[in-house]
Amino acid sequence: MDKVSAFGKNITASFSPFATRTQQYVKEQLGQAEDKTEMPDEYVELEKKVDTLKAVHQKMLQVTSQYSNEAYDYPPNIRESFNDLGRTISEKVHLLSTASSAGEAQAAFTAPPTAKPQPKTFNHAIARASLASSQLLQQKHEGTDEDPLASALEKYALASEKVGEARLAQDAQIQSRFLAGWNTTLNTNLMFAAKARKGVENSRLLLDAAKARAKAGPGWNIAGQAKGPHDDATIDEHARAEIEQAEDQFFAQTEEAMGVMKNVLDTPEPLRNLTELIAAQVEFHKQAYEILSELAPVVESLQVEQEAGYQKNRSGA
Repeated sequence: MDKVSAFGKNITASFSPFATRTQQYVKEQLGQAEDKTEMPDEYVELEKKVDTLKAVHQKMLQVTSQYSNEAYDYPPNIRESFNDLGRTISEKVHLLSTASSAGEAQAAFTAPPTAKPQPKTFNHAIARASLASSQLLQQKHEGTDEDPLASALEKYALASEKVGEARLAQDAQIQSRFLAGWNTTLNTNLMFAAKARKGVENSRLLLDAAKARAKAGPGWNIAGQAKGPHDDATIDEHARAEIEQAEDQFFAQTEEAMGVMKNVLDTPEPLRNLTELIAAQVEFHKQAYEILSELAPVVESLQVEQEAGYQKNRSGA
């Protein structure tokens, strides 16, 4: 029997704080609680700032998480086969350069892949489409000289593949130097702050419940239901001690939570991570600019040469 009683006391001791908090919370929601301990202004302001920081992280990650998806700019209307994705543009161009017949040239496009399927990015898709178009023109071209448009498309294909590779390098940098950091702040630092704030709320509910019981007097039973009204003078030493203990816990939890929130707000990590994001984008656009700047005069030269030939033929006619 003693063991049963001891077990019951243990259950009551562990369940009581939860039950007390729940009861106090319900009373407040129903408007039945007379007094509610107000939080310090500094604490309230910190809560607002933390909530804002959390919203900022969620909004930014909702968009920037796309950098983890290789095909975020891949056109949805494209239908590429397994063979289309089998080899890199550089490999196909090399095979085409050694082909001595139309059959060998076609084999360069249908040869089995030597590695994993090629990336599905917009630039890689442009590269594959450009090389395939170049080959179509070459197959129908008559004469020993190269078709200028076919030649330009092949060079554009090689450049586009390089731009695509630069984009993938950018994405990898952003994933490791921005997304990882912001996800850590959101899922660890801000969650830790939320846990600390929950501790404050729980201690505040226990404090207000203790005050409510003391104000109602000893007529309260275990379930927290008042049996009759009592004056404040009836508050006994036990009730005072319970309130003081709850206050100490509340103040300690509040101070701890404020420290946690300040630490989350003051950390330089989010801004440092944003700097890394911008740096990765700058490097990508710089590489893309350099690649296309090198290509542009070559294609322009082909265009000028073709234009001169076109004008010459018209004059001769």
